[in-house]
Amino acid sequence: MTEIWQDGSVGLVETQTARLFTAEDPLVLANGSRLGPVDVAYETYGTLAPDASNVVYLCHALTGDAHAAGWHPGDRRPGWWDNLIGPGRPLDTDRFFVVSANLLGGCRGTTGPGSIDPATGEAYGMDFPLLDVADFVTVHRALLAHLGLSRVLAVLGGSLGGMQVLQWSLSHPQDMTHAIIVAASSRLTAQNIAFSAVARRAITDDPHFHEGRYAAAGTSPDVGLSIARMMAHITYLSEDALTAKFGRAPQDEESTRGFGIDFAVESYLDHQGQAFLERFDALSYLYLSRVMDYFDPFARPDALVHVAADPVRYLLLSFDTDWRFSTAHTLRMLHHLEGAGLPVTFRELSSPYGHDSFLLEDAVYHATLRAFLDRALEEAR
Repeated sequence: MTEIWQDGSVGLVETQTARLFTAEDPLVLANGSRLGPVDVAYETYGTLAPDASNVVYLCHALTGDAHAAGWHPGDRRPGWWDNLIGPGRPLDTDRFFVVSANLLGGCRGTTGPGSIDPATGEAYGMDFPLLDVADFVTVHRALLAHLGLSRVLAVLGGSLGGMQVLQWSLSHPQDMTHAIIVAASSRLTAQNIAFSAVARRAITDDPHFHEGRYAAAGTSPDVGLSIARMMAHITYLSEDALTAKFGRAPQDEESTRGFGIDFAVESYLDHQGQAFLERFDALSYLYLSRVMDYFDPFARPDALVHVAADPVRYLLLSFDTDWRFSTAHTLRMLHHLEGAGLPVTFRELSSPYGHDSFLLEDAVYHATLRAFLDRALEEAR
């Protein structure tokens, strides 16, 4: 449900929820575990074409959710990709029908480790099954079926969202004609795994974690989760961006040296960590970050068999200052996809903002997405 707003935004939006799997008809995960019921939160923007030829499905990053555009009544929080979606924007809702869903394992309306386990009446906690990127795709496909859709014009995602796009296109290429992968990876490096390991340790070593049963204990590992967010946020920004924004500026004109918040950058990170507590759950952070560590689709010898038989047109984008998922990660994907004879467009974009660039408004970046999507829509007609 959308309402046109000012400045090209879709305006007020409503998050909807669908029950896609039940205890009687559970979700079967890649590891063989069964999960039900499974509810999924999602939003849609724009109008579906009579022939359903204008659907673009969005896959969000690690700490995203279904709310990609517009505002919710009450909090008026803009969606995480609001600058991209709306009338006249690259994802023009006068022409595209956009679907955005919260991930399985999340904490913003979709079933995850913080949800109630019907077998116990308490939150799953660490009894929630481990997940795979393929499980995200299974749920995305179930949501499409729920919406009466069998094929989309494009699937688009950045970071972990790009991983979902890659897995989906490899496993079920018949579901889409175009795949857009931005600032993502097909296999994390040791450095990336190490960053996530430290973040998770901060959470699990928090005295209020209670082996994942913190909800039952009436507590929350807020210190650990905020530290995890602070460290991750550093990796999302480039050194130049941090220097330009903060340099070595003090937090206050007069301060006494010590171990408090003396520099502006320290205050910024502290704010990011505290704000994160209002919208994310520690268990979801553990589960979703761990999925990224294990992702390695090209390790399968038959990884490209399906998409080679039913080609998808790819757009791969990276940013020159992204050191979390550097251009080398995108070139690895390019190598595999081109090696299978698939149509791939690759572009490294210049941006001073590091990994977070995929979320920001940049003229060249948006023009690249617009051109690719416009062409895709023309080809579909």
